[in-house]
Amino acid sequence: MTVLLRAEKLEVTYHRVVTAVQGVSLEVAAGSIVALIGNNGAGKTTTLRALSGFLGVDDARVSDGSIVYAGRRIDNQPPHVIARLGVALVPERSKVFEGLTVEENLQAAVTRSGASVPTFDSLFALFPALLKVRRRDAGYLSGGERQMLAIASALRCAPQLLLVDELSLGLAPRIVQELAGRLRDVRRTLGTTLLVVEQNAQIALELADYAYVMENGRIVLDGPTDRLRGHADVREFYLGMGGEQRRSYRDVKQYRRSRRWYG
Repeated sequence: MTVLLRAEKLEVTYHRVVTAVQGVSLEVAAGSIVALIGNNGAGKTTTLRALSGFLGVDDARVSDGSIVYAGRRIDNQPPHVIARLGVALVPERSKVFEGLTVEENLQAAVTRSGASVPTFDSLFALFPALLKVRRRDAGYLSGGERQMLAIASALRCAPQLLLVDELSLGLAPRIVQELAGRLRDVRRTLGTTLLVVEQNAQIALELADYAYVMENGRIVLDGPTDRLRGHADVREFYLGMGGEQRRSYRDVKQYRRSRRWYG
């Protein structure tokens, strides 16, 4: 297994005083789909911004630990440097240029020098819904179509690693399932590695090969997704299968240790 991205003991500080992410370590193997899941405010988006170089816009920085991509340290590097190395980000919001057509959005994507760039035809094959609206202004697209366009635009940068922030945000379950299938096709046809940050644990665990569970700025659990889907606490507190009161995974773990349920 070749590790494409590795973060070790990552700490992110806002305004030089507020620690939002602490001690986060994760790996993304080349050719895999990895999910980072957790509730709103867990630190998922902050982690993704650290990996993609977009912390600076929020007066934040990596204050400890390291991020290595393809053998090169990239922590606190600016976004354009990281993008040129082969990392593309699909952000949570402000995904497209609303005043440009679908085709113009794709044309506006900056490609990496020497990279094999997906053609419009190949992207429309991956996202056939975009072919029907290729000349429509992006501002008039549905939420699902905007998400498809954002992913397609990022793929025009020919990334080795695609970071997707909140794939399912504001979308109907049927559209989310379709998007998840499209991302599997992206991995299969283009060989792109994916790291998906997602609040919807159900879709994330169905999509990914491996997942990390994040709470309060820390990783509290990780493992292959088939194992996590069967984990009692993940099923109860992230998949909604049982339990009357929603607590954090850490609360449950500490409680069970106190009852000697964990070895």
